Amino acid sequence: MSDKNGTNNEDKLAEAINIDRSAGDFVTDAVYERDAGIGLSERVIDYISDSKGEPDWIRAFRKQALEIFKGKAVPAHWAPAEIREVDFDKIRYYLKAKTGGNAKSWEEVDPELKRTFERLGVPEQERRFLAGVDAQFDSESAYSRLKSDLEKQGVIFVGPHEGLTRYEEIFKPWFGKVIPTTDSKYSALNSACFSGGSFVYVPKGVKVAQPLQAYFRINAESFGQFERTLIIADEGAELTYMEGCTAPRSSSITLHSGVVELVALKGAKIQYVTVQNWSDNIHNLVTQRGWAGEGAEIRWVDCNLGSRLTMKYPAVILAGERARGEVLSIALAHTGQVQDTGAKMIHLADNTTSNIISKSVSIGSGRANYRGLVSMPKSLKGCKNNSECHTLLINAPSASSTYPAITVRGNASQTQHEASVSKISAEQIFYMQQRGLTEAQAMSLAVNGFVNDLVAAFPMEYSIELKRLIEMEMEGSVG
Repeated sequence: MSDKNGTNNEDKLAEAINIDRSAGDFVTDAVYERDAGIGLSERVIDYISDSKGEPDWIRAFRKQALEIFKGKAVPAHWAPAEIREVDFDKIRYYLKAKTGGNAKSWEEVDPELKRTFERLGVPEQERRFLAGVDAQFDSESAYSRLKSDLEKQGVIFVGPHEGLTRYEEIFKPWFGKVIPTTDSKYSALNSACFSGGSFVYVPKGVKVAQPLQAYFRINAESFGQFERTLIIADEGAELTYMEGCTAPRSSSITLHSGVVELVALKGAKIQYVTVQNWSDNIHNLVTQRGWAGEGAEIRWVDCNLGSRLTMKYPAVILAGERARGEVLSIALAHTGQVQDTGAKMIHLADNTTSNIISKSVSIGSGRANYRGLVSMPKSLKGCKNNSECHTLLINAPSASSTYPAITVRGNASQTQHEASVSKISAEQIFYMQQRGLTEAQAMSLAVNGFVNDLVAAFPMEYSIELKRLIEMEMEGSVG
């Protein structure tokens, strides 16, 4: 179907859901007081450790990780071909801007960096609905604060460096245990270079009613951000942790390679929410995994809108009886983007339950892949899994692939898997236009309808933002 000017309507439909990332598309004129230079070597590791004044065991941990990274090949499985675009010898691995230290009030933050986070709305979000915020700029935190009433209850919300020095007895037993350095080439890379991120500990029985949030900002070109997060919810504790991220567009490849470890002890609940909205030059290689004890629950709520390439497969190790794991995932892949996302559920105890629901939208020549893993050993009984992956293709060049791996040994557990691929046709859009909608409004309605059930699972403030992102600039962008 073509309009009177001969323009293909399918091309216009692809343009209609171009997500506006202009809010984060600006460069801050930052002054850097620490710069490890380009390339990764033992010298760079020493530079990072010296800059942070780290104990010897962390320096040794980093150097061992560097050797593991060098020895591991780029993965042939659980990775798309685009991963080979990254030249690790052209990345800067540590940059510390002049921030005035890890500030506890916005007035203490360097004025230029403060303006950056004000443009991104972080201080406003903190005032409105957050229990604590950590704002990271390139390699280090510029601002970190937790509400005083939570501090009085024993809640800890600091960076990993402060965690390993001030709270070593809590931090060290779990650090690198849920995601070992040997897990993959990219977990080893993070272990060698990690800087920034969060260490969260919630004591027994404490329920954090408002979310904690981390905001990650990349400013420099040809840079790698390697934040590391460890969250421990003690017995019966509950919390929601949210993360957001932005970076300006540039012509050079920029790298983000984070590691997130979650530990939910007996009866604890952790919800981890991500809205990933990187610019389209970012290669986003993230390793996320949780360990759930008896009766515990870990829930990943994950939305991937940006980046050149995203590799992200949140996982839950269901280690205790009656533990529950869930991954709810949304991915939008535009032309030039690959969203390689999915989930892993490892059942290690009886009567454990897991749920995976993944929805992706491919636009233009974008590609959205789903990779899933479910494992139930023969020795277990009463385990249940539900896996669903659904894709919406916008036009002819759009592509999607599904790679589910479900292994159930024995006959005392059960699993079910459902997958679908659908396409919005020009005829469907035409039908909605006859009811008074513009072409852009019709596309917005179709896409939001497709992901609406998952968007509703996000905290209210994020679900509103997601709908706004999908709808933004549709009206008037076609025709």
